[in-house]
Amino acid sequence: MSGHDRDGVLFAARLEPARPLPPRALLLVLGGVAALSFASGAVFILHGAWPVTPFLGADVALLAWALHARARRARATEQVTLTADRLTVYRTDGARAILVADLNPFWARVEVEDRALALWSHGRRHGFAAFLGAEDREKFAVRLGAALDSAKNRRA
Repeated sequence: MSGHDRDGVLFAARLEPARPLPPRALLLVLGGVAALSFASGAVFILHGAWPVTPFLGADVALLAWALHARARRARATEQVTLTADRLTVYRTDGARAILVADLNPFWARVEVEDRALALWSHGRRHGFAAFLGAEDREKFAVRLGAALDSAKNRRA
């Protein structure tokens, strides 16, 4: 979302990573994998290859850990706000907000990098939007760059 606001906001955007499956669907996937693993383990035990079964259980545990970590990371957001005097980027992890950048827009520039966007000001780099895909990073950089140019023109 961008545009002019009566509070002096020239540009505002909330960036969110792609959401994983809903919790119920994740449980169904994990349950299906666990059932297949249990059935495979039973076959191995019947054929005398019981040492294989702990590895099947470890696979299910690792999958559960990965799905949980992905769901936890999906709660993260980044809030980008530009006024005539400030450009701020806050990152939240679902519970707390962390200031990533608080810059004067007159000196700030946005660049697209391989894995993230970067705001540069006075020789310092502030990375953000690492969870966006390449195409979305490009589009967002163009929009934010245009808003920065607009803010610079207002001050000139």
